[in-house]
Amino acid sequence: MSAPEAVIFDAYGTLLDIDAAMAAHAERLGERWPLLSAEWRAKQLEYTWVRSLTGAAHHEDFWLCTRDALDFVLARHGIRDAALARDLMQAYRVLPPYPEVPAMLRTVREQGIGTAILSNGTPGMLADALAHAGLAPLIDEVLSVEEVGVFKPDPRVYRLATRQYGCPPDRLVFVSANAWDAQAAHAFNMRVVRVKRAEAPDEYGLAAAELPVLRDLSGLQDLIA
Repeated sequence: MSAPEAVIFDAYGTLLDIDAAMAAHAERLGERWPLLSAEWRAKQLEYTWVRSLTGAAHHEDFWLCTRDALDFVLARHGIRDAALARDLMQAYRVLPPYPEVPAMLRTVREQGIGTAILSNGTPGMLADALAHAGLAPLIDEVLSVEEVGVFKPDPRVYRLATRQYGCPPDRLVFVSANAWDAQAAHAFNMRVVRVKRAEAPDEYGLAAAELPVLRDLSGLQDLIA
């Protein structure tokens, strides 16, 4: 892989550990917390897709989608604890990075390659998360879907990156742990690297696309050097 103009990262689930919010309150949630975390994530994404598909009049930012998704999951499981809900939302606001992320970002920047985030998150969410995680000095640009008022995987979101860097999509590397996100970036003609932290079946024909796959982000700098 030749060196790109920049590496564009998804944030949630790629750089930031989305299970950490529930894990931080595992004692209060009990042994089912991993199930609750997975359901929260699934419902959060479902809400973004439905709001995108039903039009701009129904757009609600990612923070509100996240809150609505949590309310649904807690209600579904009969958990009626307003203090717990508040604490979970606060924990989601300051998710930690995966362990290898800071060193990887430093190395990428040392190679003279730009770093950016392209995320469903609001600017405020991303600013809080990056500051808490200590990643803010390692990210050159933070691009939020709020600039276009529609969520991934709409092509207008990925166009934010090409507009920012003033280059064709194939001069950018997009990195995501979400298969649907990887598929959308690939369809937009970006060079895509997938992160698969756990084994999962092929989706969206991505295996046939022969995209590079990493088990974590520690090897990314060698892949793009």
